[in-house]
Amino acid sequence: MASESSSSVPALKDELDIVIPTIRNLDFLEMWRPFFQPYHLIIVQDGDPSKSIKVPPGFDYELFNRNDINRILGPKASCISFKDSACRCFGYMVSKKKYVYTIDDDCFVAKDPSGKEINALQQHIKNLLTPSTPYFYNTLYDPYREGADFVRGYPFSLREGVPTAVSHGLWLNIPDYDAPTQLVKPLERNTRYVDAVMTIPKGTLFPMCGMNLAFNRELIGPAMYFGLMGDGQPIGRYDDMWAGWCVKVICDHLGLGVKTGLPYIWHSKASNPFVNLKKEFKGIYWQEELIPFFQSASLPKDCNSVQKCYIELSKQVKEKLGKVDDYFNKLADAMVTWIEAWDELNPSGGKAVALPNGTAK
Repeated sequence: MASESSSSVPALKDELDIVIPTIRNLDFLEMWRPFFQPYHLIIVQDGDPSKSIKVPPGFDYELFNRNDINRILGPKASCISFKDSACRCFGYMVSKKKYVYTIDDDCFVAKDPSGKEINALQQHIKNLLTPSTPYFYNTLYDPYREGADFVRGYPFSLREGVPTAVSHGLWLNIPDYDAPTQLVKPLERNTRYVDAVMTIPKGTLFPMCGMNLAFNRELIGPAMYFGLMGDGQPIGRYDDMWAGWCVKVICDHLGLGVKTGLPYIWHSKASNPFVNLKKEFKGIYWQEELIPFFQSASLPKDCNSVQKCYIELSKQVKEKLGKVDDYFNKLADAMVTWIEAWDELNPSGGKAVALPNGTAK
């Protein structure tokens, strides 16, 4: 289990990549320097590849732009979104590490109620390195946290838990609201710090936000596809939602856990609700069909790997959601392309192969 230590070597220093999608200079990294500098960064530059992105000195990073994505993936680059933060999943694909943490460039270091700066990455690592409890709810939340345990009546046969695949963090200040909620509550800010981590129960979906998210790439990486969004697509701002629904169905099938709660980051900037409404409009309607689809999705027993599960899910998307809109036929094909590209870059299913990377520093 990861814990605070006087050791000078940060937890998982050589086993974790930080993936950041961006269209701008990464000045926000200065605030994160004490926590991020020991780790390798993968920066996925969206938009105009000729634009120069400045990264503060002293960070170990690779930067990939659209030209790099096209060069590395060839025709399969069609599965990576353009002009949308969904492009971050390319970073998941080319990572060579066991764990990935992804954060948006408008997310700053938050403070806990005592005023202490929160090392979000350290808390994610703690979440990932301790088991999850998806089969029986513990009313003291995460029983593996210091000062907590399993409560009376919790079955001893389930106390070993299951491996944790995903750690989903939260946000202070600007909450992750959809456009209609933003419009009716333009001044609302989240000031509530809830000191809790909990496992999302088996069979329960959740809205996964990609701006403060960590996962075990070896356990669930191939399912972390953020879909087709942005330029040329009829929908946006559902990239992380789509990934979260797919991931949760597959985690439930494979006996893996998903945690949510701590850590918090400070989300500094509210996006334009009118722009968001244009992006979300179809998704708001479609999700009324999507949620029942994922709630009823069933994977056969011979789907014993994430890739097999994801390919099977893509077939069901085409069969059942293709009638909702032709976009889902296109998305189902992109899901298959994503897995093919993943397997080409990660032939062992684990560590990535050596490839012509982006700009290394």
